[in-house]
Amino acid sequence: MHIPDNFLSTPVWATLDVVSLPAFAFISSRVGRDTEEGRIPLLGVLGAFVFAAQMINFPVGIGTSGHLVGGALLACTVGPAAATVVMTAILAIQAFVFQDGGVLALGANVFNMAIAGVLAGYLPYRLLGAGGWRKTGIFLGGFLSVLVSASLALTELLLSGVPMPRPVVTVSLGLFCVSALLEGAITLSVLGAIQRLNPGWVREHKPANRRTMLALGGVAVALAAVGFLIASADPDGLQRLGMQLGMAAKTTFQAPLADYSAPLGASAWVRRAAAGLAGLLAIYGACSLVGRLLTRPRSA
Repeated sequence: MHIPDNFLSTPVWATLDVVSLPAFAFISSRVGRDTEEGRIPLLGVLGAFVFAAQMINFPVGIGTSGHLVGGALLACTVGPAAATVVMTAILAIQAFVFQDGGVLALGANVFNMAIAGVLAGYLPYRLLGAGGWRKTGIFLGGFLSVLVSASLALTELLLSGVPMPRPVVTVSLGLFCVSALLEGAITLSVLGAIQRLNPGWVREHKPANRRTMLALGGVAVALAAVGFLIASADPDGLQRLGMQLGMAAKTTFQAPLADYSAPLGASAWVRRAAAGLAGLLAIYGACSLVGRLLTRPRSA
């Protein structure tokens, strides 16, 4: 789902960088007004959880994998404005620290997943979440968040002049639909588990209890440390599309933990686990700090 550098033309990625920056600034300004203070500590924990979950790829067919994006999950738990901030922090750290998604294409990835994807994931929950259609709203939110993000990525590739035959586009959309269905199911399952641990947190906007925070943090650590051992090694949808079209990611920026590997000895498990845990700490710290900074004026 992350667009690497060298996939988009300069006018496309530059335009999306210019568009995403003020859009993010405007949305960030609403975090202090729209986010309940009791939920601010959750930004770091949820950011770490989503980051860890994104590391675990699952097969979606035809030698292709997918992973949880998390836009709808974040939007349903902390609201769309805070979800955009958390997702942007995740995408930025992934690009600059792990070389997952392009640095020049960061604006495109933020627009696709942190802005449009979060909004698409939140609207069904907002419209259907108050009544008996709540579960349907959550599922549709997860589904639409991925489908909208993927459709935007394909559109940006087409605008960049990437030659994509119709059968390739059709197959890619089909695979993204499978990923979107799984996103909806996972989002519904995770929110159901949260509701059982902390009744009223999601539906009634009550603060999260300590047990929920510890559970989310513990799962995030487990996923980052050992989850990759069961993850699919197949490329995700955009990577596979790039391979089909003969495109390769290319960047002059060398990330310190590229490919989620830390320079710590010969053990692949140690290198991967250390990188994952370092990412958790970075995401937790960044999201917590941004949350405090954005809500400080209201607290004062």
